[in-house]
This record gives sequence, structure tokens and C-alpha cells, in this order.
Amino acid sequence: MCLTLDGNAGPVDILKGISLDVEKGETLGLVGPSGSGKSSLLMVLGGLERATSGSVMAIGRDLTGLNEDALARFRRDHMGVVFQSFHLIPTMTALENVATPLELAGNADAFERAEEELINVGLGARMDHYPSQLSGGEQQRVALARAAAPRPAILLADEPTGNLDGTTGEAIVEMLFDLSKRFGATLVLVTHAPELAARCDRVIRLVDGRIETTPEQDAAKQDAAE
Repeated sequence: MCLTLDGNAGPVDILKGISLDVEKGETLGLVGPSGSGKSSLLMVLGGLERATSGSVMAIGRDLTGLNEDALARFRRDHMGVVFQSFHLIPTMTALENVATPLELAGNADAFERAEEELINVGLGARMDHYPSQLSGGEQQRVALARAAAPRPAILLADEPTGNLDGTTGEAIVEMLFDLSKRFGATLVLVTHAPELAARCDRVIRLVDGRIETTPEQDAAKQDAAE
């Protein structure tokens, strides 16, 4: 998989020759310096950016072959995405922010399911509050509830604690891993925090758009080639 974006100075290679398999139910941490391609890789995995070459397979579907509408439906039905910024609709209450995507997907129990997930993240008493009336940690809890509501098979999280203080961030992390466990969902987590990445089943480090390998891995590849 490769991703090339056009910039003012011409094409820029963001991801180069990425080959990655993630098992069902696995928790995977993506680490690396700023600009290494972590968020870009997450965006490609979620169908929010298209790979320039190669393919992206997710639960048996080739995302590279889907048009934008089909990709949006796939994310709606199978993925939960949590960003560093909360991306809540300011004119909607917490309950409406969680329920609206479910309503658009045709779920008759949208509000019941949204209420359940908000209770699960400790916001049972804040459902009728607007984002401006919620703290940063509470807004991220709403975002988690929104990600959980479709019962996703895949969870993608991009620096979900980046805008939060340490204590609040720890609580969000606990909820994120609990969410993955509750649904048996595959979790791909982008983070700068080594201690957070260490909680994952596996950690991959990106450097300059490539997966960094250890000398042992390089030797194994060489042996396989021979």
C-alpha cells in the first residue's frame, strides 16, 4: 500500500510500501515521530483517504473498490472512529450526536441504543447537554459512545487522549479498551504515548512512511527470500 499526495512542491509520498495484517479482535498500537505517517495510515485503513497503489481489505471487503457512498456506508455499519478532536455537532445534544448516525442508518432503536451507550460512558445525567456545556473529557466520552453505538467490528482511534489531561485521558483509554473487548472489535490506536501503546497486543513503529523493522525481522525476511 502506498499513499502519495500532491503538495505545492509536487507529489509527496506519505506511505511507502506498507504491508500490514491485523487479526480480528487484535489491539494494534501505531507509534512513531510526528510526520511519520501514523494518522495517514489510519485514514487509509478507514477509507477516509485512498491508497495510491495497493489494496485495503477489511472484514472481507476490498475498500479500494468502493465508491465514496459505499465507503461511508461501510464505516457507518462496521467501524467506530475516535479522533483527537471530538467532531461533535454543536447544535445537537449529546444524545442526538450519538443517535443521529444510527437514525440515518435506519435503526429503529437509535435513541434507545444511544442512551445505553451514553450511560455506559458515565454520561447518563448529561444526555441533554450540548457540546459547549460539556468538558473536553465529557465530549470525548460522547465521541466514544457514538463510536460504540453501531456495535463496530473495527475501532480506529487517532490520539484519543491528545486534548485531555492525564487523569481524564486514562479514563478514556480504559473505556476504549473496554469497548474493544465488549464487541470483540479490532482496535488500531495511533498514539505518541509509549505506555498507552504498550497496552496493545502488538506495536508497530512508523518512520518516514514505512514500518520500521528490527534486525531480527530483516534477517527472517532475508532467510525466507533465499
